[in-house]
Formats: sequence, C-alpha cells, structure tokens
Amino acid sequence: MSRPAPRRIAHLDMDAFYASVELLRYPELRGLPVVIGGRDAAPRQLPDGRLRFARLRDYVGRGVVTTSTYEARALGVFSAMGMMKAAQLAPDAILLPADFDAYRHYSRLFKAAVAAFTPRIQDRGIDEIYIDLSDLPDESADIAARIKRAVREATGLSCSICVAPNKLLAKIGSELDKPDGLTLLTEADIPLRIWPLPVGKVNGIGPKASEKLAALGVHTVGELARTAPEVLQAHFGRSYAAWLAEVAQGIDERPLVVHSEPKSMSRETTFERDLHPRLDRPALSAAFTALCRRVADDLARKGYVGHTVGVKLRYDDFRTLTRDLTLPSPTADAAEIRRAATECVRRVPLQRRLRLLGVRVSGLAPAASVAPAPLQGELPFDDAPGARPSNGLGQGGQSGA
Repeated sequence: MSRPAPRRIAHLDMDAFYASVELLRYPELRGLPVVIGGRDAAPRQLPDGRLRFARLRDYVGRGVVTTSTYEARALGVFSAMGMMKAAQLAPDAILLPADFDAYRHYSRLFKAAVAAFTPRIQDRGIDEIYIDLSDLPDESADIAARIKRAVREATGLSCSICVAPNKLLAKIGSELDKPDGLTLLTEADIPLRIWPLPVGKVNGIGPKASEKLAALGVHTVGELARTAPEVLQAHFGRSYAAWLAEVAQGIDERPLVVHSEPKSMSRETTFERDLHPRLDRPALSAAFTALCRRVADDLARKGYVGHTVGVKLRYDDFRTLTRDLTLPSPTADAAEIRRAATECVRRVPLQRRLRLLGVRVSGLAPAASVAPAPLQGELPFDDAPGARPSNGLGQGGQSGA
C-alpha cells in the first residue's frame, strides 16, 4: 500500500502588486519611489506629449497609502501609512491614484495562469494564493519556477513563491526572498530561517500579542519556541498559548480551502474632505450611485445575489452608523440595491458632514446572472435635513461598526 505524498504547499504573493501594475502603464517610473494613493493624482499630459506626474510633497488632504514601490519602501513609506506622514518621509516620490479595476484584471490573469497547473488553489485576496502541489510529480523547485514564468508571461509582473510543508511556513517563506523570490522550506530550515524572525512575522500574531510577548522578553520566533508552555498559558489562555507553541515549531495542519462561499460583498469610499449632506449633495449622490453599481458589478461577475442591503456612514466626528434592509427576494441589480440602500440612508441622521460612505450586500446565494436595470429616481441626499426634518431621517437604532 503506497504512502500518501508529503504535503507541499506553496504561497504565491505578487510583488508590490498595485505599484507593479502601474509601472506596466508608466514604465518610465521604474526604479523611482512611487506611491499609490489619493484621488486627484492622475498624471497630466503636457503640450509636448510628455506626462507630468504629481509629487507626494504636493498632496493636500487626508488619506492613506495604498501601496508603494520597493524604492519608496526603502524611504520608510508603507501601505496604510497616512499620506501626510509619507510626504514628510519621501516628498519627491511620484504619486499615482489607485486603479482597482486594473488590479482586479491582472489578479484574474495571474490566478488563471496558476490554475493551468492545478485546481487546488485557495484564494487569499487580490494578490496572493495558496497552491497545493502535493500530487504533482515535479520537483518543488521546478514547478515553482514554471509557475513564476507562467505568471510573468500572463501579466508581465513578478511574484514571490515559497514551497513548504504547510500554509504557515509557506506564507512566512514567500516574504523571505522578495522581490521575485523562489524559496523552499523544510522542517530542517526552521531554526535557521524562521526562528530569527520577529514574532509579528507569523500570521495570527498581531500587534497586541507581539507587545505582550515583548513584555515577557519574547521578541523572535525562536525565543517563543523556547518559552515554557505554562508561561504562555498564564498570559494568553490555554487555546492561544497552545497555538503559539505549535506555530513556533512550524506546526500547522490547516487544509487548503479550495472553495468557499462569500458571506457579503461591499464597497466603500473615504472622501478627501468631509461632505455636507445638503451642500455637497451632487458629490454624495454620485458616490452613492457609483458604490451601488460597483457592488452590483461584483455580484454579477462572481455569480451571486443577496438578500440584505446595508449602508455604512462615518461622520466627521468618526462616529459610524450602519443600517440594513432585508429584501423580499435576492438581487444583484444595481437599481434594486440603490433603492434598498436609499431606504437605509433615510433611517440615519444626516445633520453632520460625512467622511465615509459604504454599501454592502449580504446573505449571498449563487444565482444566474441578473440583467441590470438603469438607475433612476431620487437619491437619499436629495432631501437632506434642513428643509424637511419630517422625512424620517434620524429614526431607528444605532449600531457601531
């Protein structure tokens, strides 16, 4: 009786994905610090045909960095950093707006290229996947190199890939030799390559847990591996302590989840400046309609309909409210989503300026594509308070997000 093949799990992570897609469009920016973020940062064409790119030092407004090239990261600019702080660190960096439609396009291309090798893929987001290579006859280094070549041929982009005995090690390993890395890890490599790393490199050990471990004198994965189980249990509880002890030894038995049903789909936008429900009605209405359309497009593209439509509003004082409405029948239609979202917005107070607006559809179920209908009718911001407070705004309970 033959023994099952040892597990070979690969984690593939696209290199600086959003920024790399932009460099395909603007190859003249290769080798320069480039930051993706902001809204009004599109390059302008000069009379002589050349492009004039915005600089980070000229950025005005709030917002966060979506991503950055490795040259910008060398200057200290990373994703989720505030744009104003990034401008202080790299004032001469090129600034480009995010183009999520383009990123989703290239995401589909690289995933299709990998799927030609095996269907055993777990989707982890727009720029990363796990791949089960256990049943493939090829040597790990060979199949990983072929996958990398296929991704580059399909997209023009580089990726980093690690093949390891489990998802935990593969995820850590794909970061070790970036960019364009190919890493092979075995259990014998754990003391040399994993134990010197900070504990925060382990997916699942967040900032708070890292801080608590640091207070115990535990800074690296190796130090965690040498920490007595009773010490971990006294500070983290039995379940999490047991998990910490396992991951420090590189143990991870989680299977690949090659198919899972999404629970919801949502879109939201943070405005460059706080918008007034009445004075900025056209801008809010346009953003509201665009969010409904984008959620509908996501549902139709992935073949789902939803039973519940919800909205999320964040005021200028950072207070956040959500409202939901369950429909009599599921939908993926932009007009239906907009109408339901409108009813949700009518149930929240609109006396303060808004900094964020979001639309969500949940209670999803697979369905055949639904023909879209044109958006029409009034939007909730058309009769914002100030003129008619009796329109039902401000009624209903509150729920924080």
